Amino acid sequence: MELLMKYFPGLTELQQRQFAALQGLYEDWNAKINVISRKDIGNLYERHVLHSLGIAKVINFRAGTAVMDLGTGGGFPGIPLAILFPEVLFHLVDSTGKKLRVAAEVAAAIGLANTTFRHERAEEEKGTFDFVVSRAVMPVADLLKVTRKNRSPRQQNALPNGIICLKGGDLQAEVRPFESRAVVWELSTFFREPFFQTKKVLYIAY
Repeated sequence: MELLMKYFPGLTELQQRQFAALQGLYEDWNAKINVISRKDIGNLYERHVLHSLGIAKVINFRAGTAVMDLGTGGGFPGIPLAILFPEVLFHLVDSTGKKLRVAAEVAAAIGLANTTFRHERAEEEKGTFDFVVSRAVMPVADLLKVTRKNRSPRQQNALPNGIICLKGGDLQAEVRPFESRAVVWELSTFFREPFFQTKKVLYIAY
């Protein structure tokens, strides 16, 4: 929690309680269903929660924004973002039912009222959203293709509607076809821990 407070000092008491509850909840669930690498569970706040919140360093979602978290797994980045942005709707989608169940149970346990969950493949989702966020490894070309049908016609944020991905490594080749509408931020600009040296946020407008 000290790590979160260092980078997000304006958290309300409710948000602090919700974030603080995540460690115990994920430890309990991880003992039953392997949703987080065993070696990573002790670094939950750095490698999962704070990593997810890297998206909040590049966009401040306005109230009423609709965001789909595609390939959410156990709830990342959707659950940390939903805690941080309580007036934004987050729709968490994953094709693995047992992982999605963990995300839904964690959200219920901390009283998140701004999350919905759907066990399905990306191709099956019919809703429309301002942004799609993802920490999954799907190439951005495929992500753009599969979610174009889901883009909302309205624009209400500082960034035009698009996809926002948490990525690592060299993105030049992956981004080149979209470079005229892409922005890459180095997370090491915002977070000083060594883990973030190779981590990036990639945004591509639809």
